[in-house]
Amino acid sequence: QVQLVESGGGMVQPGDSLKLSCVASGWMFGRYNMGWFRQAPGKKREFVGAINWIGRNEYYADAVKGRFSISRDNAENTVSLQMNSLRTEDTAIYYCAASSEGEYYTGDERAFDSWGPGTQVIVGQ
Repeated sequence: QVQLVESGGGMVQPGDSLKLSCVASGWMFGRYNMGWFRQAPGKKREFVGAINWIGRNEYYADAVKGRFSISRDNAENTVSLQMNSLRTEDTAIYYCAASSEGEYYTGDERAFDSWGPGTQVIVGQ
C-alpha cells in the first residue's frame, strides 16, 4: 500500500483559489489511479475527482467541474487539486486516495485502497 499525506488546506474567501497537494510514500505510486474526496460537516464523504495512473484522464463531480483540476507528478510522488472560484459550499475536509484497481473514475470508494488523513478547507465570508 501507499501512504498518503495531504497539505495546503486553509481558510479563504469566496472566489479565491487554493491548491492542495498529496504526497505519497511507498512503492510504485505511478501505478495507482488517484482520487480526491471531501466531507463537509454533517454530510457523507463525496467524490471530487480522479486522475488515472499516467495523468492522461481526469474525472470530476458535477459540483466542481470547470472550477477544480487534478494533476500529478509521478517523479515527485505527488497529486494536486487546484481549486478555483471557491464557494462556501466547498468547505470540507479534503482527502486524497489511491486506487490499484476497480472503477475509481466513478468515485466508488470501494475502489480505493489507501487514504490520507485529510486537510481542512474553509471558505468563509
